[in-house]
Amino acid sequence: MRRQNLALVMGALAAHGPSSRAEVAERTGLTRAAVGSLVNELAAAGLTTDLGLAPSGRVGRPGTALALSGQGPAGLGLEIAVEHLGACVIDLHGTVRTWVEIEAPNRGRKPGEVLAELSDVAAAALQHAAAQGLHPVGTVVAVPGLVDAASGTVEQAPNLGWRDVPVAASPAQWLPATLRAVPVEVDNEANLGALAELWHGSTRPPDFVHVSAQAGIGAAVVIGGRLFRGARGFAGELGHVPVQPDGPVCTCGARGCLEQYAGEETVLRAAGLAGVGGDHIKTLTDEALAGNRRVLDALDRAGRALGTALSGAVNLLDPSALVLGGAYAELGEWLLPGMRAELAARVTVRPWNSEALQPSELGRRGPLLGAGTVTIRRIIEDPARYAAWRNTREVRKSS
Repeated sequence: MRRQNLALVMGALAAHGPSSRAEVAERTGLTRAAVGSLVNELAAAGLTTDLGLAPSGRVGRPGTALALSGQGPAGLGLEIAVEHLGACVIDLHGTVRTWVEIEAPNRGRKPGEVLAELSDVAAAALQHAAAQGLHPVGTVVAVPGLVDAASGTVEQAPNLGWRDVPVAASPAQWLPATLRAVPVEVDNEANLGALAELWHGSTRPPDFVHVSAQAGIGAAVVIGGRLFRGARGFAGELGHVPVQPDGPVCTCGARGCLEQYAGEETVLRAAGLAGVGGDHIKTLTDEALAGNRRVLDALDRAGRALGTALSGAVNLLDPSALVLGGAYAELGEWLLPGMRAELAARVTVRPWNSEALQPSELGRRGPLLGAGTVTIRRIIEDPARYAAWRNTREVRKSS
């Protein structure tokens, strides 16, 4: 019961911001005495702070305003993408305090080289976070591939050329020394993008399909406000749904996968931009705005392929919304019309609102933002677990 009550208090402060003990008691249904005791416990764990006297508008002595701590425990998100590496640090309020991103052509590189460079990016983020009084207590790495969450292994990442890479199984081999006692997890970037949509996006319904697209195309399914992972954790591989069974061979070994019709390389090739350097999405955007007919046709075909693949998901799952995320959110002006046309033509067994398909406001920031927030959400939902981990760590340090 106390564990649940600690979570109630943390949740109230996370949802409503600075509050008096009386306000927390009112929102949680707990007594003021119980709230006082729980807040003392949370403060001892470094999770809350007193902001001083705050007038309540009621008769009597003003109460002390409480808030989640702006220093201390934080979440570290890391991202390995095909063309970049990133790190961010997020505080208990869900605020991004540090964001570091570098260009890095990771396709075909040895995993050890990529992880060593990611360690340098993480170190830069940690240095900036430490200057703000923050120390990450959990690390989550976003990758574009199939992940065995239990072992922390990237089983297959076709667009990186990785197979059976134990990213979280051996963090001491690549993480900065200050993080080696901190839990490390790995997750699919589309999953983390969907969680970011749930936690940071505009009001989303509790059921939606999130599409994360750029070099590869992934998806994630959120049902009842929770991520649906499937029996083995591999749900959402939209990029390898066949669009044409006898189509070209995909990097995964199958034929006619969606990525061969709507992946970044295919779109660039069809647009006559194969081999261009720099930010490919910006190049496509600039050319589309300039009215380049070849680019516009390539984006229309990609949108129709995406809509064709997603129509199966809509017919199967009946989601309230579809969210186009990742870098392709920036191309929504040209992708969405074709997507909507195919959905309208193929989702015929029930009414479908074309406006239920929308681009994400988070865009390509989603996976890294989600990775950094996972730790924070866990602390808020179960502060007792964090406090126990913190106490165990302190005991080990002193022994």
